[in-house]
Amino acid sequence: MDGKERRERIVEELEKTDKPLSGSALAKQMGVSRQVIVQDIALLRTRYPILATAQGYLLYEPAGKKHVRAFLVRHTKDQIRDELMTIVSLGGLVLDVAVEHDVYGQLRADLNLASPKDVELFCERLAHSRSGPLFPISDGIHLHTVEASSEHALDQIENILQEKRYLLKES
Repeated sequence: MDGKERRERIVEELEKTDKPLSGSALAKQMGVSRQVIVQDIALLRTRYPILATAQGYLLYEPAGKKHVRAFLVRHTKDQIRDELMTIVSLGGLVLDVAVEHDVYGQLRADLNLASPKDVELFCERLAHSRSGPLFPISDGIHLHTVEASSEHALDQIENILQEKRYLLKES
């Protein structure tokens, strides 16, 4: 089975259940390593609303017919607040952040930032953190999964991120 077929099967498996499926279980079922599943999920998350939990992966239907899109972005530490404020001010919910690590593969963290207040609290926590943001390990490049009430809202977010030169186009 090639990668495309495997990813289609992963989506089918996620659609069949309302309980999280672990990467290890999916790997065993597909006959590949867990790392291959992690990479497949990263690709699938650009098209499907897949939530990663401590128990595994879950395909969810956003309430109220929400729409989801992944944005590949790059900016400096000083631009974090502006990037996140841009997204939430245009009606986006920043579900997560993901970076690629040369050893560990994709590292992802849930954010769930829905309002300017959420962004301010997040930025305040970052400012007082010993660890700091994830993106420096990937030269500032990271991926945000964003949920909004319409494709139009996601298009607006994409356009403004592009205007601010945060958005990277995949080649």
